[in-house]
Amino acid sequence: MNQIKNWKMELQQNGTIKDEGPIIAALEKERNPLILSDLLTTAALSRLGRNNQDSIAVPMLKKALQLDPDNKKATEYLFRADWKKMKDILAPLIFPPIRETDNRTAKKKIAEEYIEICKSFLTEAEDALHDLESKSGTPSRMDQTEPYRQLNALLSLAIGETASLLKAAEEYDQSITGVFHTSVYYEDLKNHLANLENIKVKWQELFVESNHEGQSEKKALEQLNDMVGMATVKKRVNDFYQVLKYQKQRKELGFKIKDEFSLNMILTGNPGTGKTTVSRLLAKIYHELGVLPQEKVVETNRSQLVGSFVGQTEENVRAAVERAKGGVLFIDEAYSLKREGQTGNDYGQAAIDTLVALMTSEEYGGKFAVILAGYTEEMRSFLEANMGLRSRFPQSNMIHLPNYSNEELIQIAEMAAADNDYLFTEEAKVEINHRLDLERVDESFGNARAARNIVLDAIFKKGSENNSEDEILKFILLTKEDFLLEQPEGKESPQDQLDALIGLGPLKEEIRSLVSFVKMQQYRRNNGLPTVPIQLHSVFTGNPGTGKTTVAKIYAELLKECGILKRGHLIVTSRADFVAGYVGQTAGKTKKKIREALGGVLFIDEAYALLGSTAGDFGKEVIDTLVDEMTKHNDNLVVILAGYPVEMNELLESNPGLRSRFKKFFFFPDYAPEELLEIIVFYAGSYQYKLTEKAKGLLTQSMEKEAFKGNGRMAANLVDEMIQAQAKRLINLEHIENLLEKAQLLEAEDAEAALKKIK
Repeated sequence: MNQIKNWKMELQQNGTIKDEGPIIAALEKERNPLILSDLLTTAALSRLGRNNQDSIAVPMLKKALQLDPDNKKATEYLFRADWKKMKDILAPLIFPPIRETDNRTAKKKIAEEYIEICKSFLTEAEDALHDLESKSGTPSRMDQTEPYRQLNALLSLAIGETASLLKAAEEYDQSITGVFHTSVYYEDLKNHLANLENIKVKWQELFVESNHEGQSEKKALEQLNDMVGMATVKKRVNDFYQVLKYQKQRKELGFKIKDEFSLNMILTGNPGTGKTTVSRLLAKIYHELGVLPQEKVVETNRSQLVGSFVGQTEENVRAAVERAKGGVLFIDEAYSLKREGQTGNDYGQAAIDTLVALMTSEEYGGKFAVILAGYTEEMRSFLEANMGLRSRFPQSNMIHLPNYSNEELIQIAEMAAADNDYLFTEEAKVEINHRLDLERVDESFGNARAARNIVLDAIFKKGSENNSEDEILKFILLTKEDFLLEQPEGKESPQDQLDALIGLGPLKEEIRSLVSFVKMQQYRRNNGLPTVPIQLHSVFTGNPGTGKTTVAKIYAELLKECGILKRGHLIVTSRADFVAGYVGQTAGKTKKKIREALGGVLFIDEAYALLGSTAGDFGKEVIDTLVDEMTKHNDNLVVILAGYPVEMNELLESNPGLRSRFKKFFFFPDYAPEELLEIIVFYAGSYQYKLTEKAKGLLTQSMEKEAFKGNGRMAANLVDEMIQAQAKRLINLEHIENLLEKAQLLEAEDAEAALKKIK
């Protein structure tokens, strides 16, 4: 109760409560209807203090009044809100002008309109009058019911005057059709119309205060400054605005300005950072300053500009520029117009050349602005390759829009929720922060779009699970549970998967030890304690078929479970996935594959093959690029190099930077005969096959006598061969007794046939 008093005091002093989070938390837990009514009212009035058009506040106040009919604050506000809705009750009383000089047909038509308007109004007004009478008689707050009494009195007068006007209009209509026509009815009509106009003026005077509550649209610069985050962008645009304003003032004073400032802009940044929004605001700024006659923005991209045959591209670009004349031409993902490696049949360069020509032509030069947008690195490469275009964009007109921080994205998420009349609990904000961390993996992260999508997913989940028809909070509160990701049912945990692996005892123990270390460092970090650097890049050495890829997949899932990796997926690669055939292509190919692995594990099988065997081999470029990217992405990427022990050591020694980044070494020994037999039995059992004891004995004896290459893969191949041998033996014996039972058994003769094939 003391906390509620503190909130009320803050509300009274400041008109709003700075931190509404604790109130929302209290709303969720409170069960006493009177206290809950008080909390709802306080929260609603705080929101109204921040925004008098807040749409969540009214349902909260209605619920508060339902919980406590004696809640005076809720009654007071809802009365005022209802009162303002009465403003347009007399609006239908608009009558066409009537003139004595009109001909008989025109007079009759107007008289019929008067009759229709009066009848329609009187039908609706009776209900409004009953509503006003009930409100004006409410004894709870006499000072707040006084406006209702005034409206009630005026509406009663309006109804009486409209009824008199209706009678006069009917008599006037009859006089027109009759033999004798007199101007008495015309004068009667005019008197009643004048009386109604006086009533309407007095009616509107009661709403003068509310007429001033509407806010005019903000200037473009104000809209930009009100946006979440973007501090550096705001400063750049504000500075640019002041420069343009300064130049405009100099021009008005008569100073000569030979070199106008370029309006062309380049906006770089990842998806959802506001490039399109900023371009629209820039167009408005240009228009408000008078440097462009219109604030329109023509948005286009490669697909709309680049044609498929000679001449079409030039036509498309010219058409786009013509539409943008007087405003702004915005080209999204502009780098895609002409990218490295595109063939001679691609007309992207024609689009660039045509755009440059039109920007400097007599017909269009200076009559429109161009804004190019796209990813930072891609735009830099694009402009370096197109110097004619680059020269049209001053360095000062290149603005980078950085990724939003999680705190800023939570603000954006709150705005998205408010757009749909929802609020967040504090626990919901924590979960949103976690969801954002999971999605913030690479440059494809959607920023504001990602935040909005997370909110829309939560709203969908809330709606699909909601079975409450009365609890108001169920309709306006998004809680932690609404943002939780659904976990796949029945999926085996990575720790259980590791434990289920056959053999590999020492290696499994080493991985468990590493995972425990990682979890403890995470715990220390979350509790403000210093942490020891975690080295997760690993080298897996061992012969083929010893389980390296399988363990790598489990390792990735374990690190995701610990909270180190965001996706926990495994990308399996080899030399062919990195090395290209031409100079300069290998680094790009390597970076692309690394981007696929971000948030997970990049597994490079037979990694020593990257060394190559010739002097001009591009494998070294892969290694150098890999070292740079590992440093850049830090904890967002784990790399596992796999291969034979000796060759792997040679690879690490080839680059000191590579050696320094791999601290964990896991050795995968060959399987013992009994372990291989266990793998064989397990693999066969997964397809509902069983080995007879004789078959097991024959396999064990054979594996102990001579070593088999391939380990686990050999075991799987052996089972496949045994199944084929069994099928060949039984397929022509359809009518033998117990065929179904025999079809599930792998006999010694099947094992013997399989052994002969794989030796």
